[in-house]
Amino acid sequence: MEKILVLDFGGQYNQLIARRVRELNVYAEIIPYSGITVDEIKNREYSGIIFTGGPNSVYDENSPHFDPAVLDAGIPVLGICYGCQLIAYMGGGEICQAQSISEYGKTDLTVRQSPLFEGVPGNSVCWMSHTDYVKTPPAGFEITAVTGSCPCAALADSGRKIYGVQFHPEVTHTEYGGLILSNFVKNICGCPGDWTMSNFAESSIAKYREKLAGKKVLCALSGGVDSSVAAVLLHKAIGENLICVFVDHGLLRKDEGDMVERVMKNEMGLNLIRVNAQERFLNKLAGVTEPEKKRKIIGEEFIRVFEDVAKDIGKVDVLVQGTIYPDVIESGKGDAAVIKSHHNVGGLPDIIEFEEIVEPLRDLFKDEVRAVGRQLGIPGYLVSRQPFPGPGLAIRVIGEITREKLEILREADAIFREELDNSSFRGQANQYFAVITDCRTVGVMGDARTYGYTVALRAVTTDDFMTADFARIPFDILAKASGRITNEVRAVSRVVYDVTAKPPATVEWE
Repeated sequence: MEKILVLDFGGQYNQLIARRVRELNVYAEIIPYSGITVDEIKNREYSGIIFTGGPNSVYDENSPHFDPAVLDAGIPVLGICYGCQLIAYMGGGEICQAQSISEYGKTDLTVRQSPLFEGVPGNSVCWMSHTDYVKTPPAGFEITAVTGSCPCAALADSGRKIYGVQFHPEVTHTEYGGLILSNFVKNICGCPGDWTMSNFAESSIAKYREKLAGKKVLCALSGGVDSSVAAVLLHKAIGENLICVFVDHGLLRKDEGDMVERVMKNEMGLNLIRVNAQERFLNKLAGVTEPEKKRKIIGEEFIRVFEDVAKDIGKVDVLVQGTIYPDVIESGKGDAAVIKSHHNVGGLPDIIEFEEIVEPLRDLFKDEVRAVGRQLGIPGYLVSRQPFPGPGLAIRVIGEITREKLEILREADAIFREELDNSSFRGQANQYFAVITDCRTVGVMGDARTYGYTVALRAVTTDDFMTADFARIPFDILAKASGRITNEVRAVSRVVYDVTAKPPATVEWE
């Protein structure tokens, strides 16, 4: 199988690079720069290597470096941002820092003839994020692109098939980024593009059939798309040795618990145990208002429930979770900042009573997870439904979580989703839901004064959930949803619509 190595130097878009390569139907795997040697790279027969970006300066003593021998291994290399600077630095070029050179955001790019830029117009827009820059390329390299502020926006040694770009071709803001990556992966590295997500599903099933043979495995099934796909994948690998524990924590959407149980147990044939733990979770969350504390409590309680079930069913060797890559990034990966803890990543307690945790979807984005789910035969109405976080409605209830607020939210959320699903806007938003705020406002119904909750509606468009924009829902659809919510849901006196992108916000409110 043709494959690309994404050598990780700690940048924020590293998984996105692998995602873009996979979109070209070429397999890509990410390995930390310190986790592989040049000899191992040669032995694994990679078709090409991509050096990622990173937050460091290549000339700093403690910055991540790599063996320069990789440039003489006969394998095509593409360096992105820090990776470009590292190629230049390893080859004897000069890297400088200057405030006048710093570029952040959309930048006009001028390219020169190069195999990397085949089909790219002479002038286009790219996405820059750097302070350091290549002042002098190494011997044998030529400058192949410039911007108004950067004298070396790209460099190339075409004879050795080594290339570097100061900008980020993997982000959608770079106008011809997809073509540039395709030129490298398909034309320069010679990858045919015959890998699909079905290959991922097949190879994962084979991998875990061997790895988990003879072991009793407990799957943490929260009811969302991610954990459902992980459960079915492992079920196909090890069958009855997988026990799925569906924890109904009382924080699910309207009628969701029954639907998950019906599909997973009756239609997919999983060995499923449903644990009704609503009281247990609500008691733990009583009086808690701080979002990170909610997430930590829910994460730990999930594990404790699984431990209790494991004790009842005998020795369990492995815990399976539906972690996906955005969860890992937002919970802090390596030196990355923690944006919010996810119950199946940052929310894990320090001590758990399992020998091993398996996360088969850890390197996938949401759309890739859905593709795997369809390959596994999961019904479309389940695998394509709205994303739902592991902590459930707990992070859509602002302030203290109460039964009253949960019931209000369930009804308001169901109405909003129903109105969008039945409207001309159907399919145009990637995620949409309601939030119950901790704000009460004055209203009037009939001749009486009301003092009810404010419900916020949230809908976003995105292709990777790492960034998102608010959906431009027509006002008549919003008006209908608002009217139904205020008329049909008790204790709601006001409805507002969230028009904030990610960043600066996140998709969820907490």
